[in-house]
Amino acid sequence: MQQAVRVGILGCGVVGAAIAYELSQVPGLAITVLDRRSPDQWEATGAALGVLMAALSQKKGGSLSRRLASLQRYETLVPELEARTGYKIPYNRQGILYLCFDQAELMRWQATASLRASQGFLLKIIDLAELRTHYPALSHARALDTAQPLVGAVHSTADRQIDPVRLTTALVKAAQDQGVIFNFQTAVQGFRQTTAAPRQVKSIQTQQTELAVDWLVLASGLGSTLLSTELQQPVDVRPVLGQALHLQLPQPLAAPDWPVISGLDVHLVPVSSREFWVGATVEFPDHYPDGVIQPDAQRLAALRQQAIAFCPALADATVTRTWSGLRPRPENRPAPIVERLDNYSNVLLATGHYRNGVLLAPITAEKIRQMISTHL
Repeated sequence: MQQAVRVGILGCGVVGAAIAYELSQVPGLAITVLDRRSPDQWEATGAALGVLMAALSQKKGGSLSRRLASLQRYETLVPELEARTGYKIPYNRQGILYLCFDQAELMRWQATASLRASQGFLLKIIDLAELRTHYPALSHARALDTAQPLVGAVHSTADRQIDPVRLTTALVKAAQDQGVIFNFQTAVQGFRQTTAAPRQVKSIQTQQTELAVDWLVLASGLGSTLLSTELQQPVDVRPVLGQALHLQLPQPLAAPDWPVISGLDVHLVPVSSREFWVGATVEFPDHYPDGVIQPDAQRLAALRQQAIAFCPALADATVTRTWSGLRPRPENRPAPIVERLDNYSNVLLATGHYRNGVLLAPITAEKIRQMISTHL
């Protein structure tokens, strides 16, 4: 009997979990996932709002293609995971309503809408009269900084929003059911590797054990810098803080079919008829000793005020929770990094997704699967 190919995955956020699940469907692989945190702790994945913005993206070329392909995979992935695990994954299929406060910008969206239509995605330009009819709570929306009133919107019916923690939990369960081993609270202490070029990692060393591997996947977000440095091929991934908050209204506001509301880099995510997630700030620290970044309370306050400027009824909402997380952003190169680590034949990078880890997790997992499968 042929020996199974051993794959070690470092990191179990949404990207690592998606890779584990995708690889679990490849015959002949023995997969182990290691993560230094406990299963109920969340880092970048826990801070994400799960907004899957692809058709509305202004990206071009391969970046846009990856977004659209990953978005389409979600349409089959969510029911697939729910059927396999019995878990319910909150998944908003009502699209994203992008608010415009500049008439020239709204006109430019016409060209993008025509292009997306040729690609099979609907972007509907909505004028102010139609907005007031269908979304009266947004009738008096304005830009906070300029006081510019709302002039129209673009509704992307294909874009989505998903609960990142529920998604990741389902991915882990489905992978476990396929035989993947998950070891949480397990920190990597080093690697045993060959010295001849190209190098190979032979095992992962932890305090508890030494895990032999044929393939190593670094999907540990900000931890990828330290791990790649240990392999003498440092990958520079830096933290960008994001803050978000949860608002609860005294009376229902959102209809059951409300989309995500987006504009001016702020998202209002309907959780129920009375609840919204609002996020997220983008905070680039000047320095971060020990990787610690203190959230800026003024940034969070401004985020809430812009949400109220979009939807004045939110002024009556109570803040029930605030949270923050660090996004892994590659330095001096595009996000994400999904490729072979230089000078290694069996080390793959799946990191540095910045603000799109949830959106790009499925397509990242498919690419890692292809890279390993071609060598089986």
